[in-house]
Amino acid sequence: SMITAAPEMVKVARTIERVAKTNVSVMLLGASGTGKELLARGLHDASDRTDKEFVAINCAAIPENLLESELFGHEKGAFTGAVKTTEGKIEQAHGGTLFLDEVGDIPLPLQVKLLRFLQERTIERIGGRKQIAVDTRIVCATHQNLEAMIGEGAFREDLFYRLAEIVVNIPSLAERHGDATILAKAFLTRFAKEMN
Repeated sequence: SMITAAPEMVKVARTIERVAKTNVSVMLLGASGTGKELLARGLHDASDRTDKEFVAINCAAIPENLLESELFGHEKGAFTGAVKTTEGKIEQAHGGTLFLDEVGDIPLPLQVKLLRFLQERTIERIGGRKQIAVDTRIVCATHQNLEAMIGEGAFREDLFYRLAEIVVNIPSLAERHGDATILAKAFLTRFAKEMN
């Protein structure tokens, strides 16, 4: 039997297809387990960055004190245990796409640093003195209500607007008839074919 994807998901996929070739920051909103990383990867694969890295990081899964180093990297000797200079995820994704999952979990001081990156497209590693130019496209996701967090002062409004140039609302599995993964796979296969 032909499995058809939910019309809402087709709409989502079309939006992603439409914005893939641009450099706009995309925010995926939806409950946990709605396939946000798959969609982010699909967006990367359909973009002109497909030959470069797709790097994913779950901001909620990394302890706050390690998140800055994970994102921005550190120079050798920047802190105890920093035995060698290490690139952060933003740098690793240079030329490609960085997927920031659970972006609502980024603490305020780091939000400032992320905003600076989005404005200036340069980063500074922990313990570093020089600005490093990085060309990384950001795709982010959250299941949190960022607008409410902005109201409470827990999330920066200016950062929100930088990250959410395009917002894609992903319907919950309960609202979907047909399976998202089937759709995502179909899109990936098609993009792969189109782009050799």
